[in-house]
Amino acid sequence: MPKAVSSFELTLKSRPRHQTLTNWLYGELRSAILEGRLAPGARLPASRDFAGQYELSRGTVVSVLERLQAEGYITARVGFGTWVNRVESPRPARPATTTPAYIRRVISTYKRPQPWVDHAFTERSRPFRIGTPAINEFPSEVWGRIAANRARNFGPWLKKEADRRGYRPLREAIAEYLRPSRGVRCTAEQIVLVSSIQQALDLLARLLLKKGDPMWMEDPGYFGARIAFDNVGTRLVAVPVDEEGLSVSAGIKVCPDAKGAYVTPAHQFPLGATMSLERRMALLSWASRAGAFVIEDDYDSEYRFEGPPVPSLQSLDNHSSVIFIGSFSKTLFPALRVGYVVLPAPLVDPFVALRYRTDFRNSSFDQAVLCDFIVDGHLARHLRRMRNLYAERLGVLTEGARQHLGGLLEISNVRAGLYTIGYLKNGMTSQQAEKLAAAQGVEVLAVDRFTLKRPDPNALLLGFGGFDERAIRQGLMRLAKAMS
Repeated sequence: MPKAVSSFELTLKSRPRHQTLTNWLYGELRSAILEGRLAPGARLPASRDFAGQYELSRGTVVSVLERLQAEGYITARVGFGTWVNRVESPRPARPATTTPAYIRRVISTYKRPQPWVDHAFTERSRPFRIGTPAINEFPSEVWGRIAANRARNFGPWLKKEADRRGYRPLREAIAEYLRPSRGVRCTAEQIVLVSSIQQALDLLARLLLKKGDPMWMEDPGYFGARIAFDNVGTRLVAVPVDEEGLSVSAGIKVCPDAKGAYVTPAHQFPLGATMSLERRMALLSWASRAGAFVIEDDYDSEYRFEGPPVPSLQSLDNHSSVIFIGSFSKTLFPALRVGYVVLPAPLVDPFVALRYRTDFRNSSFDQAVLCDFIVDGHLARHLRRMRNLYAERLGVLTEGARQHLGGLLEISNVRAGLYTIGYLKNGMTSQQAEKLAAAQGVEVLAVDRFTLKRPDPNALLLGFGGFDERAIRQGLMRLAKAMS
């Protein structure tokens, strides 16, 4: 058995008055071994060090260790030390006690977020799971070299940050990236670093809204935003989406005095439309008149495979109405928990103050590594390469769907993002198709999971970004079998 070095920082319970030191220490060590707090192979300190650490006589420690060795709990060899053996824990003599009342209360009142009701999550990613980038194509060696260099040179990233907005060099790099690529008008002072889009939405919902406030929501729309707004008791106002994006006229008709609106104008989730210039101007005009805010989620804006880049909604805003949010989860890799919020200047301090209530420090190391990755030009190169790769994978999906799913599923002609939408042509509902696909080992999402009032669009979401050509073609064949 391999032996692990242990500092043996083990918490021992207080000794009852009637119990001898030897029996007390024996009982504590034996319990720690059986409960797994001292894992098999854990190395124990020398008896002299042990005695000094716990203020015991060495004779007491030696006596206890000898008894544990005799009973098979530990092994000691001169010149090699003492370590814990693998011991089977005895079964409890009586059933576990009842679940505490507070846990029963939580379980009885918990409700799964509506978009995920009856959805079975699997650990293994299967075609066509959405939100999965091509992780194996990421330049991990470059990232590793940057991280190793930062780890060897603690320098500025380890110092206490006076600015709670996040690592300033990274905020400057993000501002330099957003200005030309998205047309965002901002300085580093307006950017606050967060862990993700979801944290940004959660903080903005709590900062800008109170229970019962009306809020425009795209219908169908992004599930993460819906969850964040539901958490604060917002009254979500379903505003329909068409090929030009959110219908501002419909929103004004149903709720002209909404406090704000949430939109994904670059690549609407889930339908994929790009908001037209006319709709953008109408939305900004309404927000200015109503004194409302607009949260612009820059969803999948980096991955457009046809036509010029679309400027952000924020670039057209002259009244500080738009709050722009984004992250690096899909451009780089999901485990990198770095997102950003671009705020109107007067809103920065209130936002940072709210964030500080739940998160005192930023992840400076990850932020420093990401900063170097951007400044050294690796992000731009990676994005160019991935656009080409994802465009090829979308092409494989589109061609394969024509071959295997003709008359069953019609793929959207939108060429952007890491997923596409397929409209059912065989009379199935979205939920029926999702369940049948799952039975064939294919992971698609029914679009009606993301609707509020809109009837079932009879459509499925198919992610292609994280799957190579072979996986896509095999997935399409299984999907065709399910749809037939």
